[in-house]
Amino acid sequence: MKAKSILAAVLTILVIGWSGCTAKNKTTECVNPLTYTDIPDNDWIRVGDDYYMVSTTMYFCPGAPIMHSRDLVHWEIVSYVYDFLEDDDVYNLRNGRNAYGKGQWATSLRYNDGVFYALFIANDQNKTYIYKTKDIRKSNWERSVINRPFHDASMLFEDGHLYVVWGNGELRIIELEPDGSAIKAGAEEQILIDSPRQGFNLRAEGAHIYHIGDYYYILEIDWPSGGVRTETAWRSKNLFGPYERKVILSGAFDGRGDGVAQGAIIETPAGDWYSMMFQDHGAVGRIPTLQPVKWEDGWPILGDATVPVKQFTVNLPESGKNRTWDNDEFSYKKNELDLVWQWNHKPDNSAWSVTDRKGWLRLKTGQTATNVMNARNTLTQRTVGPRCFSEVLMDASGMKPGDRAGIVAFQSNYCTIGVEVAQDGTKNLVAMTHRAQGRRWGQQAGQQTSPDTEVLRMPLNQDKVWLKIRYIFTPQEEVERPDQAFMSYSLDGKNWVDVDATLQMSFSLDYFTGYRTGLYSFCTEQAGGYADFDYFHQAAY
Repeated sequence: MKAKSILAAVLTILVIGWSGCTAKNKTTECVNPLTYTDIPDNDWIRVGDDYYMVSTTMYFCPGAPIMHSRDLVHWEIVSYVYDFLEDDDVYNLRNGRNAYGKGQWATSLRYNDGVFYALFIANDQNKTYIYKTKDIRKSNWERSVINRPFHDASMLFEDGHLYVVWGNGELRIIELEPDGSAIKAGAEEQILIDSPRQGFNLRAEGAHIYHIGDYYYILEIDWPSGGVRTETAWRSKNLFGPYERKVILSGAFDGRGDGVAQGAIIETPAGDWYSMMFQDHGAVGRIPTLQPVKWEDGWPILGDATVPVKQFTVNLPESGKNRTWDNDEFSYKKNELDLVWQWNHKPDNSAWSVTDRKGWLRLKTGQTATNVMNARNTLTQRTVGPRCFSEVLMDASGMKPGDRAGIVAFQSNYCTIGVEVAQDGTKNLVAMTHRAQGRRWGQQAGQQTSPDTEVLRMPLNQDKVWLKIRYIFTPQEEVERPDQAFMSYSLDGKNWVDVDATLQMSFSLDYFTGYRTGLYSFCTEQAGGYADFDYFHQAAY
């Protein structure tokens, strides 16, 4: 058995075994965060004994991952709603365009009369997309497009009607055609809720609407000045109001001042209620927490009397495993990839392969790029806290002059370590850091506002090189600082050399996603080269 296979087996045990819960009789003890990785803006549904959850992945393709669980604590990606949104300059990274910080946002997931529906906006397109399928485990659903953006929208199927509630500050409602294909002819929008204006850093958004018992409920997130992100519920016995308001979850959590909020509630067959809410957690992203729900005077009260809880008992038997990231030996029989992978934008499918060289991922160069963030076909996976490392073995023998390939800590502030080929064909091992200068959400991302800082350049007199990025999101030692990344390399796979540089990571709103590790290969001059990756190993520690 090859040494890398033994290591992969050990790491797979860590991946499958790592979980915030343990089985106890027919219940499961859950410790939050549910999984220490970037899974924001969730919505979920139950169909029989199966639970399905969708999350935001913005510009990554394929997009809108569908995760499945039977116990609410173990979630595994089973499909994606779409392969890519549009075949345009934005998603092909052409002419200076990109979807960073935009793309698919805050999907509403529903099940009605045997059909699954997913609705979301894409700010780069200024449109709302509605997808539907009868098989939620099958990717690439049928879609309709509404030429109007419904921000943070939520669907409600009601007696043959389909309504959508959306907005920021003012929550609005309008009726759609029953199949969601368009706004219903003659329908007029109406303001349901005008949330408080004084003393709020963030007014109502992230709506989730339900009809439960005698009441219509709209759950939303807001942020009172001087407080934390807060989950608020509004209720009315009439769909069109008036609505009354109550805070249902508010408080610091897990040693951080960030509140836990924005998400959905669900009922189990036994009549128990639970909620999934996320917490902004720095560079690792927005991490999900599972919270118990108790009904008091007709209000869904989350956590422990509105305070987020760290640990509690879920009244479901343990089932399945956490699998939103994993190791990969690239041993595929068909030219397809595991669902844990996403490309940075729409991939050029002619420029990658897992069958050209058995047991290796080949990333071929295509359109030219000036840096890793405007290069196509960067293949990414989520990182995981509180600490983790990502490691690859790369073969640079197929690279040509002007080519660059390696691994990247992928966000607005990034670091790369890999191989560059000079005009005379010589190879250098090069590490760089990049710190964006003051970009904010709404500004065009992906275009360097400051140059990369070269922190290592050395001749590489061999084709194979082992590369690693180590992440510290939550320090475990006093000498460590949060949200830092470190690079290292090895020439034999045994002895590692640390690069004398530190990347200070941050959750930048111009990208709006947690850090991922990306595998990249691009040309700065002409296409035709390629880089091969033997494996990808990641482990939390």
